[in-house]
Amino acid sequence: MSDLWVVIGLALLPGLGNLAGGMMAEFGRTTPRLLNFALHAASGIVLGVVAIELMPEALDNLAGWWIAASFAAGGAAYVGAESLIEKMSTSKNGGGSSMWMIYVAVAVDLSGDGLMIGTGSAVATSLAVVLAAGQVLADLPEGYSVVANLKEKDVPRTRRIAASLSFPLFCLGAALIAWFLLRSAPDAVRYVTLSFVAGLLSVAAVEDMLEEAHEAATDNRTSALAFIGGFVLFTLVSAGLEAVMGDGSMGG
Repeated sequence: MSDLWVVIGLALLPGLGNLAGGMMAEFGRTTPRLLNFALHAASGIVLGVVAIELMPEALDNLAGWWIAASFAAGGAAYVGAESLIEKMSTSKNGGGSSMWMIYVAVAVDLSGDGLMIGTGSAVATSLAVVLAAGQVLADLPEGYSVVANLKEKDVPRTRRIAASLSFPLFCLGAALIAWFLLRSAPDAVRYVTLSFVAGLLSVAAVEDMLEEAHEAATDNRTSALAFIGGFVLFTLVSAGLEAVMGDGSMGG
């Protein structure tokens, strides 16, 4: 039962990060330039999660062809979901449908975060902690971006806040499903799922976050520095958490 509560607690963190970013946009000043920087930083964080945590786990435990196949499947799944959302968006008009499409896109992203955390929890709690920390950092600017977009589309404040409050549920639900399905699964299945998530997150960072950043404002040198800073920030957070948890386990 204690493991279940750990999964629940970790799975709530990315959604709460998204909510916090949304409230910053809701009650603060939003500018296209700030959104550009925030999304570049988020993209750097997400690619840091893939490069530093997910892929090394897969490389240590899977054959190369399994990694290639599952990574490709994850990327294809994200492209497919994004294409479906775009088709639904072009078939409808009006502010209500625009809000719905934004909502669905964020729900898909947070469900991917939950899948990653649930899978990480099935592998090792220490891995799940680091993954959750990385997604909190990445979801702050994503939440900021969502609310800023909804404000531009003149969606009423009550609906914007209600949408932000519901987002953590998607991450929680996906994490619990993944954990229940994978906690007793063979190790190979767990690591294949991690590689699948790595493909999904990589496409999200490159094709979604960076594209949205470019639409918000033209890149400059600070945009590149924000991207680098996001990657470096996650690297330091990952190393720090691993050191703390390692010391704790030694002391116990």
